[in-house]
Amino acid sequence: MASVEPWVGTWRPHKPRGPIAALYGSPGPKYALPGLTGVFKHDPTKYKAPMFSCGKRYDKSSSDCSPGPRYLIPSNITRAGRDGTPAFSLHSRPKQPELFQAPGPGHYSPECSRKSVFRSPPAYSLSGRSKDMTTNQTPGPASYSLPPVLGPKTVATSAAPTYSLCGRSKTGSFHEDLKKTPGPAAYKVVDPCIYRQKPPQYSMTGRNFAPGETTKKPGPGAHYPEHVTLTKGKAPSFSFGLRHSEYISPLIVNVAD
Repeated sequence: MASVEPWVGTWRPHKPRGPIAALYGSPGPKYALPGLTGVFKHDPTKYKAPMFSCGKRYDKSSSDCSPGPRYLIPSNITRAGRDGTPAFSLHSRPKQPELFQAPGPGHYSPECSRKSVFRSPPAYSLSGRSKDMTTNQTPGPASYSLPPVLGPKTVATSAAPTYSLCGRSKTGSFHEDLKKTPGPAAYKVVDPCIYRQKPPQYSMTGRNFAPGETTKKPGPGAHYPEHVTLTKGKAPSFSFGLRHSEYISPLIVNVAD
């Protein structure tokens, strides 16, 4: 069947080879949502109904867990508690309680309770010095000497700087002998670097020489290459042995006849 509208271009509609995401409104199988059935991995936002299961029958235990007749229950103990049967025992006769000696009216002194019941002014009395005071060597107020507060030598307070003007003594000074008058060389000139900017300073040091080697080294005549036998072959060498003494016993070897 021919189309009403003419085709434009070379593209023609065809069946897609696989699913196209644009044809679906949901993300599809891209996201794995939790299920609504079962116990494991259940959706936490949904209500979970109660579930029941039929468990297996367990084997009967070989030993009974009940204590049985192991414990001896007294005969007066019932399921409702101890029975109401009276019980008696033999005890010694208790001592006769003594009568309570209640104090009479003459045992009280109401006149002595004025300081506890009524308000009373302070009262003072003069008493003699006890004998214990003779052994008490407590220092009096005159035994303490406080540090001075005035002057430069204070201990407890801060002292401001103090100055004093003294007269010049004429005894032994240049007033008696003019030779003792200080000249210009007697005063020390203040270095200008103290109160002005200090310029850079340079100094000339002695010339440094490289340290020499003074150890004795062997010359060409100190070596003997002909005696070297480690790097090349060595010719056989012979030597004359010592002459043995005639008094030494010869070597005896057992020879068969």
